[in-house]
Amino acid sequence: MTLALRNELAATAKRMSALGLTPGMSGNVSVRSERGLLVTPSGMAYDELQGEDMVQLADDGTARQGQRAPTSEWRLHRDIMAARSDVGAIVHTHSLYCTALSMLRQPLPAVHYAIVLANTDEVPCADYATFGSAELATNVVAALRGGNACLMANHGMVALGATLKEALRVAAEIETLANQYWHACQLGTPHVLDGRELDKVRARFAEYGQPRRRRP
Repeated sequence: MTLALRNELAATAKRMSALGLTPGMSGNVSVRSERGLLVTPSGMAYDELQGEDMVQLADDGTARQGQRAPTSEWRLHRDIMAARSDVGAIVHTHSLYCTALSMLRQPLPAVHYAIVLANTDEVPCADYATFGSAELATNVVAALRGGNACLMANHGMVALGATLKEALRVAAEIETLANQYWHACQLGTPHVLDGRELDKVRARFAEYGQPRRRRP
């Protein structure tokens, strides 16, 4: 199970890079494991990652002997996991449009109904703090509240999910939404959907997709 999870984590990090969400070696990914928390290593090219490079962390951020050094944002992953029992995986990106919006230190409003995938009426922006710091982790946990995504001021964004697949989907969807928002702003002031409409969307999403087949 641990080896399979390590391989899935490495594959997710590669997929994140392939989607253009992580310029260079920026960004990182984590997943809950039977032994605690698995995170991507620091300073390694995504196309070189293998399951054996993934880092098993203790609560204090130390890695098991003989492992790679963990991502510098290990506190961010550890503290979100500690605060949110519903979260099984975290994707942190420096994607273009989310990062650009984070430089304005403003939230991403509900200009498209897909924002409900982040379990929020707007994607908030966490207060700035130095990367890798305990203060940044605290700020992000506070900004997330019960949502599954937030921007990080002058930094990037973070997306959560029950699984690695789900967390990556949220990250990609919110980057697309930030892209659309930026382009709409070039033409005027985008209209923002209100809470009542977003509640309707959530109800529709609950019924979205193919029905489960009953066993014969």
